[in-house]
Order: sequence, then structure tokens, then C-alpha cells
Amino acid sequence: MKRLVIPILSLFMLSSCGNDTLPKPKGYLRLEYPNADYVKAIVPLPFSFEKNTLANSISEVKSTATSNGVDIKYPALKATIYLTYKEVKNGNLDSLLRDAQNLTQKHTIKADEISSNLFENKENKVFGMLYEIGGDAASQSQFYVTDSIKHFLSGSLYFYAKPNYDSIYPAAEYLKKDIKHIMESVKWKE
Repeated sequence: MKRLVIPILSLFMLSSCGNDTLPKPKGYLRLEYPNADYVKAIVPLPFSFEKNTLANSISEVKSTATSNGVDIKYPALKATIYLTYKEVKNGNLDSLLRDAQNLTQKHTIKADEISSNLFENKENKVFGMLYEIGGDAASQSQFYVTDSIKHFLSGSLYFYAKPNYDSIYPAAEYLKKDIKHIMESVKWKE
């Protein structure tokens, strides 16, 4: 029996030499979201817009002394787009713009980058800015639109999780498209 074991062990040792062990390739999470289907959102505010049907609810209007707002909730993505409407009056447009820009700049502590994209729809008198925030910031996208005379709408995207850019990136990219569509579909009510 001993005579048989030694040649078999020698055979295994010789056959294992020469082959390099290779590490397994990294696996990447692949998330696929449905194609967006947009419908007109019915809100009792002085503007209308289209929302993705994946967002299954819009909250009741929240009112304060100076603003009104609605939340567009995406339970499947664990995210919400918060919209805040303020009336432009008594020359307060500069302060509204400054407040919206300052809110975005507060994310520079955790953000790797902040890029801004100018938005303009002359036909519907909608002008604004979309901020895309990269990194582990609390909000991945913020925007504002205005007609510069009477209406001002700002929005922010937040996830119901600790910000981890690598984990939320696919959902953040999907929702950026929805935010762009909201901006493109805003129509002011007179």
C-alpha cells in the first residue's frame, strides 16, 4: 500500500506545478430599471409637470408661510425628489437663486465634484440650472427653474440610505433623467 501512495502523491505534486492560480474577476452589480413612462402630475400648485409612473405617489402639498412643496416618491429605488415652489415677488429673485445655489454648495464637503448644466425652454418661459453632485454627498442632484417674473421651483434628490456613491450610482443616474424630464415638462399656470 505504501508503495502505491508515494507514486500517486508524486504524480499529484508534479501535475499541480506550472499552473498559475488566477484570481476571480471582480463582479459588478447590474441593475436594470424599466424604461420611463411619463404622465402629467396633478398638483394644486401654479405649475404642472410630467412624472415617471415608477414614482407611485406624490405627497400632499406641504405649505409654509413662504413656500409650497410636494414630494415625488420612488419606493422601489428608495428615493424621493423634493419639489419646493416659491412665488417671485418684491424683487426676491436674487435671494431665491442665491438660496438654491447655496444649498448645492453645502454639499461640497462630501462631494467629489459638482457640475452645473444650464436649462432653457423659451417657449414655456422656463429657465434654470441642474446640478449633478458626484461622491458621497447627501443629495446627488439639485435643480431650480423659474420664469424670472412670478414663479420659482427648486428640487432635490435624496435617497433613504447613507450616501455611498458606488451603491446609489445606477439609481441616481436613472433619476437624473427624470429630473431633466420634470424640468423640460414644467408649464406655469397663469
